[in-house]
Amino acid sequence: MNINENLKSSASQNERIREYLENGNTLTALEALNLFGCMRLPSRINDLKKRGMAIAKVMITTASGKRVAQYSLGL
Repeated sequence: MNINENLKSSASQNERIREYLENGNTLTALEALNLFGCMRLPSRINDLKKRGMAIAKVMITTASGKRVAQYSLGL
């Protein structure tokens, strides 16, 4: 039997990201990488949206001038 470790990892990341957002935090891709080892935050956000979470995205400018997506719960 072949168990895809990526599926288990994605599910775990989804739960940790869900909890993080539910605690009132915002999240960017770099933060997700540092906090959860998540290299595909938009995919995890999409997974959570499919499960009914209302997640908002705004584009922010970092201190270095880069524009990045920042996710939060759309309350």
